[in-house]
Amino acid sequence: MEGKVINQSNIRKADPVSMLKKNAMLIILILVFIFFTIMTNGRMFKPTSFASLINQNAYVYILGCGMLMCMLTGGNIDLSCGAFVCLLGAIGGMMMVIWGWSTGVSLVAMLLVGIIYGCGLGALIAYVRVPPWIATLAGYLAFRGLGTSILSVSITNSISFKDKPDFLNIFSGVLFKTSEGQLNVPCMVVGIVAALLVVLLIFKNRLTRLKKGYEVDTIGMDIVKSVLGAAVILLVMFKLAYAGGIPTVLLWVAAVVLFYAFITSKTTIGRHFYVVGGNIEAARLSGVNTKKIMFIAYLNMAILTAISAMTVVSRYTAANADAGKNFEMDAISACVVGGVSASGGAGSVLGMVIGATLIGVINLGMFQINLDANYQRVVKGFVLLAAVVFDILSKKKQR
Repeated sequence: MEGKVINQSNIRKADPVSMLKKNAMLIILILVFIFFTIMTNGRMFKPTSFASLINQNAYVYILGCGMLMCMLTGGNIDLSCGAFVCLLGAIGGMMMVIWGWSTGVSLVAMLLVGIIYGCGLGALIAYVRVPPWIATLAGYLAFRGLGTSILSVSITNSISFKDKPDFLNIFSGVLFKTSEGQLNVPCMVVGIVAALLVVLLIFKNRLTRLKKGYEVDTIGMDIVKSVLGAAVILLVMFKLAYAGGIPTVLLWVAAVVLFYAFITSKTTIGRHFYVVGGNIEAARLSGVNTKKIMFIAYLNMAILTAISAMTVVSRYTAANADAGKNFEMDAISACVVGGVSASGGAGSVLGMVIGATLIGVINLGMFQINLDANYQRVVKGFVLLAAVVFDILSKKKQR
């Protein structure tokens, strides 16, 4: 009897208008990608473009996960992450290159610096009640100056990592490397396995929700989601297979994204972030430790900034004073464009990934059509503004 109730009453009716609104940014991403593919005479669809999109935007996905957790707590942001990337790169360069420390010890030390900063920042915001934008603005102003001062040991204000191949291979290497233009079979095998896992997880989640009596989409919608998810993975891996293999940074991005997708959707502490962002006073009265949530949000952001710094200096093969410039804006843009509410309490890791990919596609597309750098900033500014306006109008209609 219970099964009949679940099958009939708990299946969400398909609403085309609602579906379009829910997937608006994904549709825009596809249209923008098609537009730039046409404008670049197909260059945007080449394997090297897919590899560039991943390598150049890895830091956005990683920082975006941290910024998402901060924004969920009530629209709070971290303005210091870009400058902190510069400082951590300088510290890593000093340890690995100047002082000759081993790669493993240096990476652990960089991570510890991130944890120490995150604890200090989290304590100031959560327990001293310093407004987040003031606390992180201090880091924004101080860390780049401190990082540049450390790098002044070199005449060029940079430290090269070219003699540290073990470090470079960890964050900017290629797995199963083959010549460009040659089909990389292991890469395709990984893609097929990942696509099958996505399909399996979607239907496993459907069965779990049905058993618990929760609402689910129609079987047709789940099939569509499975097909689209598997198709995207296979397309990306097919292109990477011809671009030479799987970038190691993709594994870091995938690990971070999947971890935070699980935390935000499947754990109690993840739900607490949404509750705090929705109404912090109601959350406190219901027993949620709001100070602890704020502390964790900024500790978490600092740790992810440390990981991001490792990927960035590895890609540049050097620590320099310009590393991390505007990274905080890229992370905020990825979240906002991906549907994370500017007032907190709403958003998802998947939405952030779509937003980050859209920003990356726009950046790469504008670069390939040789659009003036000043106009590139104008375009990104309008995209960010449009996303915020769309979020506000959507909420008004819901009310």
